[in-house]
Amino acid sequence: MPSLPVTPAAKPLTGPQKALHKLGLVRPIDLALHLPLRYEDETRLLQLRDVSEGDVVQVEGRVTHAEVKLGGHRQLLVTLDDGSGTCLLRFFSFYPSQQQALAVGNRIRVRGEIRGGFAGLTMMHPVVKPAGGALATALTPVYPTVAGLPQTYLRQAVQSGLARTDLPDTVPAQYLQEIGLHPSWHLRQALFFLHNPTPDVSLDTLLDHSHPAWQRLKAEELLAQQLSQLQSRRARARLRAPVLAGAGVASLFARLLAALPFQLTAAQQRVVAEINQDIARAVPMHRLLQGDVGAGKTVVAALAAAQCMDAGWQCALMAPTEILATQHFAKLVAWLQPLGVTVAWLTGSQKAKERREMLALIASGQAALVVGTHALIQAKVQFKQLALAIIDEQHRFGVAQRLALRDKLASQDLEPHLLMMTATPIPRTLAMSYYADLDVSTIDQLPPGRTPIITRVVNDARRNEVIARIRDQLVQGRQIYWVCPLIEESEALDLRNATETYAQLSAALPGVQVGLLHSRMASPEKKEVMRLFVAGQMGVLVSTTVIEVGVDVPNASLMVIEHAERFGLSQLHQLRGRVGRGSAASACVLLYATGDAPRLGEAARERLKAMAQSNDGFEIARRDLEIRGPGEFMGARQSGDALLRFADVIEDAMLLNWARRLAPLLLDLHPDLAEQHVQRWLGSKADYLKA
Repeated sequence: MPSLPVTPAAKPLTGPQKALHKLGLVRPIDLALHLPLRYEDETRLLQLRDVSEGDVVQVEGRVTHAEVKLGGHRQLLVTLDDGSGTCLLRFFSFYPSQQQALAVGNRIRVRGEIRGGFAGLTMMHPVVKPAGGALATALTPVYPTVAGLPQTYLRQAVQSGLARTDLPDTVPAQYLQEIGLHPSWHLRQALFFLHNPTPDVSLDTLLDHSHPAWQRLKAEELLAQQLSQLQSRRARARLRAPVLAGAGVASLFARLLAALPFQLTAAQQRVVAEINQDIARAVPMHRLLQGDVGAGKTVVAALAAAQCMDAGWQCALMAPTEILATQHFAKLVAWLQPLGVTVAWLTGSQKAKERREMLALIASGQAALVVGTHALIQAKVQFKQLALAIIDEQHRFGVAQRLALRDKLASQDLEPHLLMMTATPIPRTLAMSYYADLDVSTIDQLPPGRTPIITRVVNDARRNEVIARIRDQLVQGRQIYWVCPLIEESEALDLRNATETYAQLSAALPGVQVGLLHSRMASPEKKEVMRLFVAGQMGVLVSTTVIEVGVDVPNASLMVIEHAERFGLSQLHQLRGRVGRGSAASACVLLYATGDAPRLGEAARERLKAMAQSNDGFEIARRDLEIRGPGEFMGARQSGDALLRFADVIEDAMLLNWARRLAPLLLDLHPDLAEQHVQRWLGSKADYLKA
């Protein structure tokens, strides 16, 4: 096979080499760690009399009949006789050379899945080879691949990478024994076995990753993750940050606390104290603030900003959407402007004149607090002295965007404090794994006065009953959200869905102002629709998921989510949290469409069931993790690069606990081994943990 470049090639890559790079298979260790999806057994031949429907088997025999059948679908039909029975081989696409290889009288070896039917035993498009070749001595791996990278080439590349990889053990033997792995089961041995398993191994233990070879890999991967995050935490502890100490009874912090029209909950008071203690130190804070929908994270952020401003520094708050940023801006201005604070506003849709004015306020330091979207991290935005960066719904931002905001501190010797907020609670196992480099504050208590939301799962066939319920709510002076799903593959479909619902509700509710909000509308149009709804002049708002976060209308008491089966569990919970913000009893209706398929998929059914059973965001998050798995749950924190490829933080909790205990020991007692271990497993991906 062609040689594989270990370092970037001097000339452009072509063909399969380019495909290898597309998969991230650059270093020999990358190839060695590219593990099979499944295996094929080419180590033995079976007799047709011994096979059953559904078996994937390999048989040899003589071709007794071959014909090209014309009609609706041109197909090649071949009868194979192995002396114990016959099997029909069916090909819908074939070349003249294949017809020659399958000519009557030829002896061939075929491999495929046995199917039944009127024609007896059948194989569809089996793999065909000449009979009589040597049998494989190990199970044949089938690897994840991309277009232009055949399995044969990929198998050779992996074996080459495995042979060229230096794999000294980086985990001392005594630690492996703690998790039941024999010291003789080295990493090289484990990898070689998984790429070349012997035919006597239980396939189940390979496919469910319970084999000792898999356990060794998962343990090492989890250890690499824990080491990398511990390295990040210790590296940050060596950095310096502005000291934002409290300023006493006359401080902005104290005046804001006194001016609030409500009392902080005990949970809010606890997390405010945790944040204040952090930012009063000369070490950069790196804290995640998690709390359920409506738990009161914004006021906690405002108090942190007040302590920052008391110390004479600037604070920035970045939100992922203009709607959410607008909500934050309105609240913060209402709280802080009467206390003499200038709050700047920065988004991509601003007019040039307003933008220039805001940039000047920020650069001069006159704007002590800056609220905005991604516009905050553009090159033209210059802070005079940024000391605290607050990022809301942090999972919606990529790593580079979060780092760009942190880089806005003009001083080369200081790092800003970083507070990240999320309304998607992080289950404990994920916090231990993906967020091990963060300090986590949790608001686990809702403010008093929040009404419980009743959730109902309703078939779309009962749509008219739902509209009747809307009429009842409107008569009582309430407002209603009707959310349509975002269909990422087609903005046109997404828009049509929302537009048709808007027209239907407008016709069904004469005399009621029905609004429409979707992603293709210009920013001024969106703002006007939201202004009318927030002001109570609009009874029903039909929207795509642009209202998922940040909208706060206490008079809205009913949320209808159309095609609820298409939404993720976290998103459903976020949407439901738009109601129940006032004193009126609130409800959420999850409309699901059956259409031509009378049964919901199992995952969709579990999501809707979880929503109906619980209003607790932490329980919802736990169920979401069980249904989706950690990779999808994590979303954009890794910017598309899952830091765990093999281990599962739920199923492998025992290995995760082992890795957490071992990481500081290895880093303190064997720092060279620790660094070698991280580079082997993560390489440049370790940088993701710095954001």
